[in-house]
Amino acid sequence: MSERVAGETVLVTGGAGFIGRHLVDALVDENDVRVLDSGASGEPSRLPDSVEFVEGDVRDAGVVADAMAGVDVVFHEAAVVSVSESVDAPAETNAVNLTGTLNVLEAARSVGSRVVFASSAAIYGRPESVPVAETDETRPLSPYGVQKLIADHYVRLYHDLYGLDTVALRYFNVFGPGQRGGDYSGVITAFVDRALAGDPLRIDGDGGQTRDFVHVEDVVQANLRAATTDAVGEAYNVGTGSSVTIRELAETVVDVTDADVAIEHGPARTGDIRESLADVSKARERLGYEPTVALRDGLDDFVTSRRGGDE
Repeated sequence: MSERVAGETVLVTGGAGFIGRHLVDALVDENDVRVLDSGASGEPSRLPDSVEFVEGDVRDAGVVADAMAGVDVVFHEAAVVSVSESVDAPAETNAVNLTGTLNVLEAARSVGSRVVFASSAAIYGRPESVPVAETDETRPLSPYGVQKLIADHYVRLYHDLYGLDTVALRYFNVFGPGQRGGDYSGVITAFVDRALAGDPLRIDGDGGQTRDFVHVEDVVQANLRAATTDAVGEAYNVGTGSSVTIRELAETVVDVTDADVAIEHGPARTGDIRESLADVSKARERLGYEPTVALRDGLDDFVTSRRGGDE
């Protein structure tokens, strides 16, 4: 297992999006990289010139099959990641998050491509205790969480049933340059943008909620290791093994940005998870994964990118 993937034909679904683009940047120098992206939430114009870009939707099985031709490894990042959008439109998001994943798996099965799947900590729901291990009970609280859970099962089933090399990576709260606002980890984007604008930082509830924020560089590392590991047919948590309260996060953002702004509290979000923390021992032992970017360093990097206008 290695962080280096070289000499392969690689497909990144959702490769114009936040995590996908970082993956592409890590792969493009030593591999033939193809990106399948609908353009709904990504920016294809910012992809490297050497990347083969296929505009299309993972809901279209024919498009996915064509994009998979000759591919050795597919990193399946394409998804609707908004929990609130899944609540408002469960059928539509299911078509992307679940049916789209099945389309990728079927296309991969036809060509024998390895599949590295972007799963989510949302499958665990509200844990009874932390840190959360891969063997803990899964009780998702949203259609998004259910969709990711079923897709996670399918990914591992395709290994057991068809012998396909598959790995599911259960991302915790990913952040880093190029991220836009959104649920959960988007709180970093919201805090930083408000601090840089001189506006107060608003916390939902008392701020005692904990999250495991993992930098996108470490997520890329986990993906590259998953692409080369022999420990396939498994799911792995991708976090840091450390958590921070939302109040502490807000205070750190104020410090990093050197902003003279207040931290305010509003009503708690209905159904908000109180504690989230990854047990990454399985990924550490079987993939050789080791988180390297501390939260403070990652925030420094993120603030610099936002000041530079990185969208």
